[in-house]
Amino acid sequence: MLDDVHALVEFAEAGSIARAADRLYRTPSAVTRQIQRLEALLGAELLDRSAKPPRMTPLGARVLEQARDLLARADALKAIASPTTEPSGLLRVGIAHALAEGALAGPIGALQERFPKVRLRVISELTPDLFKRLLRAEIDIAAVLLPEGHPAPAPLVTNVISTDRMVIVQPSNYRLEPSWANLSTKSWVLNPPGCMLRARLLDAMENAGAATIIGAEIHNMHLQLSLVASGYGLGLLPERFVRREGSRMNVSTVEPEAFDLRMAIAVVRSGPLGSLEQSAVDFEQSLSELFAT
Repeated sequence: MLDDVHALVEFAEAGSIARAADRLYRTPSAVTRQIQRLEALLGAELLDRSAKPPRMTPLGARVLEQARDLLARADALKAIASPTTEPSGLLRVGIAHALAEGALAGPIGALQERFPKVRLRVISELTPDLFKRLLRAEIDIAAVLLPEGHPAPAPLVTNVISTDRMVIVQPSNYRLEPSWANLSTKSWVLNPPGCMLRARLLDAMENAGAATIIGAEIHNMHLQLSLVASGYGLGLLPERFVRREGSRMNVSTVEPEAFDLRMAIAVVRSGPLGSLEQSAVDFEQSLSELFAT
């Protein structure tokens, strides 16, 4: 149908069937058949063939206006699907809670500066919930934490960009000996249930025969670190975050034997993003540089 609509528009702009055929690299009879097919589809005559050469009927002129709009919309659809088109539109990014920190303002700002036609929408959720959103096409890409060697479930595509080491943080005045028995005497400031990091810690304590006292369940690393520094309890946080933010707080790390929790930082997506592809690739590169630093 679009080819037939295109033939009508070319006829209107060229002024004759012959000139329209030249512009379309077709024969005059082929262009005539295209316009006749469109007329049959619409059930109306678009050309007044009593005139020589034929001219648009009043109804044909009205159809022509919509035809031009239809072709413009078709071109816009093609542009959305093309990775070579200048990025524009809404890029929806998910960030796992364990990665949601102030340093992400850098990559976000850089993306908006380089691609002014791209609008960024950022949400923060648990990694499993971000997977669900990707599969429902509610977000385009997600930065998540995964156990090393365990990619996101198919058909999602996983690109590991860095590694995160998790450390146990204590107030400086605790000075606990690094044994699970000592750690079990203190309360913990952790992410709510559903967090893989929390689950790994609780498994390690259970395997060591140590009890766990949960003092706070919060999805906010800055608040968690502040509560730890104030003496509220122990925390489990990314080493990169503790190094950067903990330097101005009275906290230290404690490392029980055989506890080495490392997670892969990965960017996950469900497929190509068309015209938004380059902006997504740039954002992924910025995240890679941030976490590598």
